[in-house]
Amino acid sequence: MQQRRVPARAGQGRPGPRHSGRDRSRPGGAGSSAPAGAAAALPCGRTRTRTRTRTRTRTRTARQVRPEPPSGAGLPGEVSRRCWMALRSERLPPDPAVPAENHSHVRLLAKAEESLLRREAGEDFPAPFLDGQRYYEQGLYEEALKQFEKIKDTDFQAMYQLGVMYYDGLGTKKDPEKGVEYMNKILSSDSPEASHLKFAAAYNLGRAYYEGCGVKHSTEEAERLWLTAADHGNPKASVKAQSTLGMLYSMPILKDLKKAFFWHSKACDNGNLESQGALGIMYLYGQGIRRNTKAALEHLRKATQLGNIYAQGHLVEYYYTRKFYSKAAALAKRATKNDDINKQAKISDCHPTYIAKGAAMAAFYLARCLQLGRGIEKDQNVAEKYYSKACYLDPAVASHLQLAANLGTI
Repeated sequence: MQQRRVPARAGQGRPGPRHSGRDRSRPGGAGSSAPAGAAAALPCGRTRTRTRTRTRTRTRTARQVRPEPPSGAGLPGEVSRRCWMALRSERLPPDPAVPAENHSHVRLLAKAEESLLRREAGEDFPAPFLDGQRYYEQGLYEEALKQFEKIKDTDFQAMYQLGVMYYDGLGTKKDPEKGVEYMNKILSSDSPEASHLKFAAAYNLGRAYYEGCGVKHSTEEAERLWLTAADHGNPKASVKAQSTLGMLYSMPILKDLKKAFFWHSKACDNGNLESQGALGIMYLYGQGIRRNTKAALEHLRKATQLGNIYAQGHLVEYYYTRKFYSKAAALAKRATKNDDINKQAKISDCHPTYIAKGAAMAAFYLARCLQLGRGIEKDQNVAEKYYSKACYLDPAVASHLQLAANLGTI
């Protein structure tokens, strides 16, 4: 019996042999007379623009891809919650009734010593807060605790210091619940003597909620308290809270880089060194703001001069990847000179995790320069020491950079 031929539908080519891949009879497909991406008429009068749409989508996606540092070290707080969890308490805020020149560490010690000498000579009454503060500044926390305990019910500054000491376990066993209790008393007090302590107390309470220490963990409550403490960027509020919000909004759980940029900008304007470096990174890689290399270098260089090791690491990376090898090697030597991460954190008030990351970046690039003789004399033995140092300081950063080196991108 002769088989009937089925006529082709409108818009289709003649049926052909089966094949893998795209239908060759489809307009724009392989073997079709229509050019790829051309609009083909459909029975209902619509046009086929799938290929063009795909092309536009690919182009748009390519434009949105953000450059990343070879080290994989992004903004403080960007990697994970655990990466910057160990926050530090806010220092005792200055009393507005005391002249600004008397707020320095040296002046406080001198004033306490002067008061002590006058009392020994019978010319002055005991001053428990000044004595406690002198001991506190010297790291004699047990003695400081005794002095502050004497006046905790009548002196809000002593209460504040006790809250910090119980929360952090300074001179006593850790008791975060008691630390939180003291901070809550300050925050809820109507006394004018507590008013200058409230922003700092709100920051410390936010830290407790963030860490889940002394209270149930709540990132939402931590955010609320830090926003209270930051007070819209008020320079007299908690600058540490402003910088911490910049890190909070860089984290995956609350990621909003425009907010992060806003708060780092406020904190930087108010003198925060960690935010100064963070702004440099944001400008350099277009995070939360349009890329601006000039602004990035201004922030990174200023932060570097003031001792921000994380900024130094990123500046070393910038110099190396732009082939300014001599500059990269010289700055890397500076960044890796001091091995005491905790001491540097205390001096600069920057987070130790990111100090270690910055030092690891600098150590790796210095090792690379030494190995290849870039900007410095070749020395394979010293290069190996710096490679080991980078791995010790931050294995993840060292691993990222080693991969980049294997791929020939650095």
